[in-house]
Amino acid sequence: MDVSHPSAGRHSDFSASLLTASGQVFVKGIRADSPNAWMHRNEARVNSFLPGLAPRLLWQEESAGWLLLGYEHVSGQHADLGPGSPDLPLVATAVTEIQQALTPYPPVQVSSFGEQWERLSAWHLLRAEPPAELDEWTLDHVSMGAAMELSGMDMLAGDSLAHTDLHSLNILVGDRARVIDWAWARTGAPWVDVAFLVIRLIDAGHTPQDAERWAASVPAWRDAPGVALSFFAVEVLGVWEWLQHNKPLPHRAQLTDVARRWVRHRLNE
Repeated sequence: MDVSHPSAGRHSDFSASLLTASGQVFVKGIRADSPNAWMHRNEARVNSFLPGLAPRLLWQEESAGWLLLGYEHVSGQHADLGPGSPDLPLVATAVTEIQQALTPYPPVQVSSFGEQWERLSAWHLLRAEPPAELDEWTLDHVSMGAAMELSGMDMLAGDSLAHTDLHSLNILVGDRARVIDWAWARTGAPWVDVAFLVIRLIDAGHTPQDAERWAASVPAWRDAPGVALSFFAVEVLGVWEWLQHNKPLPHRAQLTDVARRWVRHRLNE
């Protein structure tokens, strides 16, 4: 049996593509008592309801203290989200297919995206205990963020099943774009996944205007109320600011800066 390990992925204790006598399979695993094991169970729970652009779950095994998931092997390159990339239309088609296939959301028990952020109440935490290194613009707007957070969280609610973690590493492109790693699947508004990708496009070199122009090729974005999109932008900045200062990871500072650029665009500041 041949084994190759992926170059990306943070939430599994083990992940590899295995070439077996019956074909190739992608396996991810985690200690069953790990705090992150719920994500693997969540991903397995939603898999049978996902459209064909998501790899099929072939088997699930829990024994000897391990939870292992075996998936259909999907080949392709991580999506290039940069300006002019030929992957962008394929990604837009994939996101549209997700929204149309998963609205209304299927009969599967998952958490609500808005309730997840409401429990954190990131802007309220930032206002109560502002980190010493908090960006000056964010500090000046922390009361605004807390007020919006208090009144607007229901705008994230909706009848779709959303991926909620779309970025280039979770999109594989071959003859079409396929979406992997549904660990953070949540119910929410149908435009949530497009909004997350807007931030990733800005990070990849697009202006906020151009990123939103790409998003307008997806019906769910075109149908979204502008006030809801602005609320999302403000709220994701609050969440990422809090995470950057309280649970830092190497990529978080840059993404938080990008989210702040998008908020300032949305607020015309």
